[in-house]
Amino acid sequence: MEQALNTPPTPQANPSRSRVLIAILVLFLPLLLAYFGLCLCAEYRSTFYPNTTVNGTTVGSLTETQAQALLMDDLPRRPLTLADGETGEALLTVPLSALGYTAETFASLAQTALQQQRQTAFFLKGWGLLSALMGNAPAVQAWPPPNNDAFEAAAERLAERLSLPPIHGAYAPAQNGIAVTCPRDGRAITAAALDCLRDPALWQESFRADLSFSVIPAQTLTARDIAADLCGEAQNAGYDPTTNTITPERPGVSFDTEAAQQLMDAAPPGKTILLPADIRPPAVTAEQLRQLLFRDVLGECRTVVSGTAARKNNVRLAANAMDGTVLNAGETFSFNETVGQRTAARGYRAAPAYVQGETVDEIGGGICQTSSTLYLACLYANLQITERYAHRYTPSYIDWGMDATVSWGGPDYRFTNNTDYPVKISTAYENGQLTVRLLGTNLSGITVKMTGETVSKTPWKTVYQEDASLAPGTEQVKTSPHAGCTVKTYRTLYAADGQWLSTTYEATSSYKSRDRVVLRGPETEAPPAVGTEPLPADPPLPEVPSVPTAENVPLPAAPTEPAEPAETPPDAAAAPPEPTS
Repeated sequence: MEQALNTPPTPQANPSRSRVLIAILVLFLPLLLAYFGLCLCAEYRSTFYPNTTVNGTTVGSLTETQAQALLMDDLPRRPLTLADGETGEALLTVPLSALGYTAETFASLAQTALQQQRQTAFFLKGWGLLSALMGNAPAVQAWPPPNNDAFEAAAERLAERLSLPPIHGAYAPAQNGIAVTCPRDGRAITAAALDCLRDPALWQESFRADLSFSVIPAQTLTARDIAADLCGEAQNAGYDPTTNTITPERPGVSFDTEAAQQLMDAAPPGKTILLPADIRPPAVTAEQLRQLLFRDVLGECRTVVSGTAARKNNVRLAANAMDGTVLNAGETFSFNETVGQRTAARGYRAAPAYVQGETVDEIGGGICQTSSTLYLACLYANLQITERYAHRYTPSYIDWGMDATVSWGGPDYRFTNNTDYPVKISTAYENGQLTVRLLGTNLSGITVKMTGETVSKTPWKTVYQEDASLAPGTEQVKTSPHAGCTVKTYRTLYAADGQWLSTTYEATSSYKSRDRVVLRGPETEAPPAVGTEPLPADPPLPEVPSVPTAENVPLPAAPTEPAEPAETPPDAAAAPPEPTS
């Protein structure tokens, strides 16, 4: 009885806890069974989970075969943007096939992706399927490497496409302004620099790859550079005798450099813009000149060369020196600069020339006939005479007033090509005659007639001088005489149909007189008075036709003449050396 009292009591079950456990089992058992069923469904699923993507292509609910066909078609065409890693500028967008990714590259991708889905732990597969059904589909990234040969060939092509030559600043006159191409730096990239594209991790998320380039600087350009080169008067096409080629024309250009610079600064690099400018086209283009170059004889003069062989030699040498000389529009010819110094080393000989009023032999004597023949040809060509001096005494080889004296270090003869086309000097010395032709282009057909008017005459007289070296009663002529005169010349223009256009004063030529000096031996008796009686008859002056008017073309009664240049007598104190004649 005592032992029974010491035995502990038997615990009694808690009816409340049991009921909770039973309730939990009743509540979650269906969920667990449902999740287990979901895991079983995922385990034996033959398609991708809903909304699943492989490398960005949705393959949800597709079979392996279907997904494979889709991936092989879609991924090679996937666009990849290649950008400048420094500026961020998108340069080129290409499909993945341009990197060597072909359909065959992705032939096993669907199988690989589906295997990754199946390799998930059994109890996690249900959660993966459930997440996919709820919109949180798995995104599979499985990029196989491209074929090496295909990638290297593609990299070469891409490097060529991505590399750009620099665009240097350039400009050219246009119809309404100046076309200016703003400079843009070039870039260079090698195929080796594209090896980074072998790793899809570089671009698999954004499908954008930032690349590094080498910069090729472009030549800069400013509005002042353009103005320094282009601004100026219009220049006609010309001729280069050294290369026998036509030089291109240049338009006249002027513009606001500050406003132009602002427009250039605002323009995108490499873009061509039009700067406002005043463009003045030239009168003659290269294309026009090719058809008209040296087409016409503008003026021609022929003179007979007399005197000693040395004088004829000098005339010929001077003519040869200026033969073929070409003057482009606006250029000026200088006889002394073109012919050069007349020296014995250059083949010139001593021939009669006037020095301080006396006739002496001088190296280069006679070349004034060459300059005079050229002068008259220029007058007939209606060219602008820039510098010309008349002889001291009247010449015998050309009409009075039509001569031009020259001397090295003294008087020069110069004329300017005031036409729009090049002018060439052509000379010929044949059969004792010198011919000078000026070749150019005469579109108007205007011809020139030169006339002269003798406004005064100064006769010469005979002067006797005693010379003890002569025998008594004998005489010897020391100096031949020249009658002096003043001649005004006029240039008359006629149209192509012969109609009178204008008559203008050309020049005044004043020739000095020179007495006839006779040396006489001493008289045995008282010498008679020095005679001043002139020779029986002076050499007659040439007839000079009168200048025609608008009706009969006579000289106007009182022509308005420009101021005549003051004559500088060769024997004046400040006069230049006596010119050869």
